[in-house]
Amino acid sequence: MIVRAALGLLCLQLALGQSIPEPGPATHSPAAQGDLLFLLDSSASVSYYEFSRVKEFVGQLVQSLPLGSGAVQTSMVLVGSKPTVEFPFDRYRSGAAAQEAVRAAKQLMGDTNTGLALDLAKEQLLTSKAGARPGVRKVLVWVTDGGSSNEAQVPMQALKDMGVTVFIVSTGRGNFLDLSAAASQPPEKHLRFVDVDDLQIIVPELRGSILEAMRPQELHAAEVTSHSFRLVWPPLLSGDSGYYLLEVLPSTNPGAKQSRHLLGNETSWFWDGLEPSTTYKVVLVPESNLHYLAPQTIQVTTSENEGMLGWEGEKSGASGLLTHVPSRPTEEISPSRILISHSKPQSFHVSWAPTPASVLRYEVLYGPLPGGKAQLLEVPATENSTTLDNLSPNTTYLVTVAAVYRSGREKALSAKACTRR
Repeated sequence: MIVRAALGLLCLQLALGQSIPEPGPATHSPAAQGDLLFLLDSSASVSYYEFSRVKEFVGQLVQSLPLGSGAVQTSMVLVGSKPTVEFPFDRYRSGAAAQEAVRAAKQLMGDTNTGLALDLAKEQLLTSKAGARPGVRKVLVWVTDGGSSNEAQVPMQALKDMGVTVFIVSTGRGNFLDLSAAASQPPEKHLRFVDVDDLQIIVPELRGSILEAMRPQELHAAEVTSHSFRLVWPPLLSGDSGYYLLEVLPSTNPGAKQSRHLLGNETSWFWDGLEPSTTYKVVLVPESNLHYLAPQTIQVTTSENEGMLGWEGEKSGASGLLTHVPSRPTEEISPSRILISHSKPQSFHVSWAPTPASVLRYEVLYGPLPGGKAQLLEVPATENSTTLDNLSPNTTYLVTVAAVYRSGREKALSAKACTRR
């Protein structure tokens, strides 16, 4: 089921209790070049304490980045009723100066108009007026408490369609499935779900991932689903120096080859209409009228049908780890809130706001953080609470409540809960 995959992925990705080494000098290679934009929720849904912790986190990130006109540039947009640009890309040339600017940011308060902020981010990332540079990698880091007052999926998808790599850091609230769909794929590499007091734990790893996303890369596939993938490559040509020949052929039937001719200024192409669980050979041939460029070849395997589950363990069991998060829009709504109460060393009570009559049942998935196996408990549609027991003392759990509708669709909401000592 969808929610099983979500928590399984989250548990895998949150195995951060282990020591994470600081990146060495090689991580700060001058080969990393790109425009990095931070999108920070500074609305009234975030407390002053939370906002200050987020600023400290972002400040630590930028402090050790290789900032400069030939390396990384950074900008910051604050989310509120009317999103604002805190500083443009070309203002700060040192990590210390950028860190100080982040710390000096004032909270906007008001509504969480993330959609408007993403539109503003798009303008920042693509215009030279804001200091953005053509031909370099674009990265967006969105730090959020999980909520938005307006539509955010469409403008976020527009950014990803333009080749922007999207990292999301959620401080623990909101719908995990929606966030995993908003982040670049796969979610386990681009979505961090961390308590606001533990943000510093992920600084080294996230910094390394950002720099890796900015390094020139050869042809590779992104956003792989059961019927499509996006092909991305570095700028090898220009609009007037040649063109690309892109070929995709299934390994089981090379005769079914498909080809596209693309302009020399293209650096990505979305290919759909593919078969599930199929390996494709992809060949990119740069045809230049100036000099020879060698073809690039990769193999890409589409996921299982409809992007559905990879359940590791017994299919009929109530626990296991899952490896893939599907993202399928639904018209049904999720439980509007989750309440944790009566916490004891080995149990706590979970209740949620009722959802419409078309709910068939509820599925409560819970597992310890970081890492660990998830357990599933089914609850009848006539009830909206349950007690989870046989838990470990003094342990943080991620609890996801999914409303399963008669249509077969699911909508879910996640929350953290801690058992007592």
